[in-house]
Amino acid sequence: MFDGRDIRIRFDYDEPEAEDIMRCLNTLYSTRKGSQPLDREFGLDWGFIDKPLPTAQQEYAFEVIRQTRKYEPRVRVMEVAYEFDESNGKMIPVIALGKGDQI
Repeated sequence: MFDGRDIRIRFDYDEPEAEDIMRCLNTLYSTRKGSQPLDREFGLDWGFIDKPLPTAQQEYAFEVIRQTRKYEPRVRVMEVAYEFDESNGKMIPVIALGKGDQI
């Protein structure tokens, strides 16, 4: 099971814009693509949800990398890993970020 709000972002950055970056990424990663009225490309495509786990993980990671590059160039995705909550069967993405080209 996947819930777009259960995402962990790891980003070690102490500059003033770090809080803004985290806010922007939380919004990007928790928005379903096509649901933003003025920008239907904003957010993540959740088409991976019904696919086998290895395929879903690959498609999710690709979508995170692509959309981060497009909408938040101040960071770059270093790694997308997954944790699993055995109590409720949820897959929790853990996204590790580094400084991007525009910082």
